[in-house]
Amino acid sequence: MSEKPVSGHFAHRWGTRRAALGIVVALGAGLAACGSDDSASDAPSATESATAESVGSGGSDDTTAPSDSVTLVTYDSFPQSDTSLNDALAEFSAETGIDVEILVGGDTGTMLSKASLTAGNPEGDVMWGVDNTLLSRAIDDEVFEPYVAAGIADGSIDIAPELLELVPNGEATPVDYGDVCVNYDIGWYAERDLAPPRSFADLADPTYAGQLVVQNTATSSPGLAFLLATIHEYGIEGWQDYWSRLGENGVEVVDSWTQAYYERFTWAGGGPTPLVVSYGSSPPAEVIFADPPRDDAPTGVIEDTCFRQIEFAGVLRGTDAPDEARLLVDFLVSERFQSELALNLFVYPANRAVELPQEFVDFAVVPRWSRTLDPALIDAERSTWIDEWTELVLG
Repeated sequence: MSEKPVSGHFAHRWGTRRAALGIVVALGAGLAACGSDDSASDAPSATESATAESVGSGGSDDTTAPSDSVTLVTYDSFPQSDTSLNDALAEFSAETGIDVEILVGGDTGTMLSKASLTAGNPEGDVMWGVDNTLLSRAIDDEVFEPYVAAGIADGSIDIAPELLELVPNGEATPVDYGDVCVNYDIGWYAERDLAPPRSFADLADPTYAGQLVVQNTATSSPGLAFLLATIHEYGIEGWQDYWSRLGENGVEVVDSWTQAYYERFTWAGGGPTPLVVSYGSSPPAEVIFADPPRDDAPTGVIEDTCFRQIEFAGVLRGTDAPDEARLLVDFLVSERFQSELALNLFVYPANRAVELPQEFVDFAVVPRWSRTLDPALIDAERSTWIDEWTELVLG
């Protein structure tokens, strides 16, 4: 995201009518609850699956030989080396004898498209980063093998119920959450003695013409989240008119978050647009990675535009190393690995036992409430909305 480009600061990732339409508002840091009392008991847990030590030893019907490596498929902003996150994965390898190879699949949408095409014969063993805007597609395409992480199954790992309710049968494992929000360059507006926009309506105001860059909803997870946020705001009958007004106001569309943030955003890439769809956690990244150091955030967040994003990991169906893949998923929700998420991916860990770093607490923006939509509604309408958006905005 920024600047002073940080190794993909996000590496970020931290890489959305009304009540009658199934819209749910997540208040505070909470998420919309689905109200299900069902547990993920339909999916196997670690206690029901062979561990790495017992693979092929007669404790399972699976005759797959033990593997000494697993491939973690993830989005392009996931750090591949030289971070504390990678150090944690190295510790997993040292403890289990299972090497973790990282395979970058592109932005989240591109990554999932590839996984859907190869479902049952995957390129890797575990996938990290499918979010709630695309989760139903992954489930429908049977990308994942249902599995409940060991710590979740036995209650030793505390994951918020509202996260688990999205995957009641262990379809995938929630690993982190955050908010997709419009960010602005504080200095750019200060230099012009212009107040930054504060709402969706402001973004379409001629005062802010030509100042916003967004991502393609068909190829970018934050781009899709921003579209869903506008659907939440204007409803199923009104969002098209809003996007028409954004188009008239000179909104720019690019393919990915990386391109938007590091090439077009004024602060991060020296581009022409002081407004960019990014994350509520982008400001702390700009402080933490600042060179020279600084004690204030150079970017701000328009809280009214925030949409809650929850990310999941899962065992890829058809993996050649199912037991090793399950062990890796167990580790991905462990306190050891989750403690590295805030300052590497700039997301909030799903594991509620993890204490957040103070610099993250100081500068991350947690909106008073975040927009979200019923996953069933997203599932039913996503393709139609993307097609309509593409025709309307891209022609």
